[in-house]
Amino acid sequence: MIRAVLALVARDLRLAGRVGGSGALSLVFFLMIVALVPFALGPDLNLLSRIGPAILWLAAVLATLIGLDRLFQADEEDGSLELMTAAPVPLELVVIGKVAAHWLTTGLPLALAAPLFGLLVALDGTAMGATSLTLLAGTPALSFIGAVGAALTASIRRGGLILAVLVLPLMIPTLIFGVSAAQAASGGTVPFLVPLAVLAALTLIAAVVGTLAAAAALRWPE
Repeated sequence: MIRAVLALVARDLRLAGRVGGSGALSLVFFLMIVALVPFALGPDLNLLSRIGPAILWLAAVLATLIGLDRLFQADEEDGSLELMTAAPVPLELVVIGKVAAHWLTTGLPLALAAPLFGLLVALDGTAMGATSLTLLAGTPALSFIGAVGAALTASIRRGGLILAVLVLPLMIPTLIFGVSAAQAASGGTVPFLVPLAVLAALTLIAAVVGTLAAAAALRWPE
């Protein structure tokens, strides 16, 4: 079963690379938001450095939505999803494999690029490292939460707007603790490890609940 899941992850990664995928588009969208906000706020570097982690996290949340509606919809359209549902591999493992591929092409590049983009919002080295670490810990939660919405809208054409309405409220706790952890590393009143631990716990909860909910939503049409 593990071999089948790894093959599914490799398949989705190859498809993402072949058609351009959502990863490069998410990075471009991430860069656009981070680059445009300083123009709107003006040249106040102190203000930018204070809200820089919030800007990066908000950009990451919005960039995660890029291509999320195609997570299961493409397989629904070509019949692959029906074969996955009928396969001996549990559907929960299929969901984990799909989410892992989505995170590797979207969440991981965003987390790795955060220190570079942090220069645009005047973050120092400590804040850049903390923000990147929080993104590594929190972006998997965004992918698992998004998988639930993607599963619910898999049979709906152009369901991207409905998907965003469904999952964005559920992403708010991850956004709050991600920003709190990044700001705590820059001299906040709360120790850095406290919000980081809560963020990691949210990711674990999202992994369990999101996997079960997405699998149940995919079985529902049956």
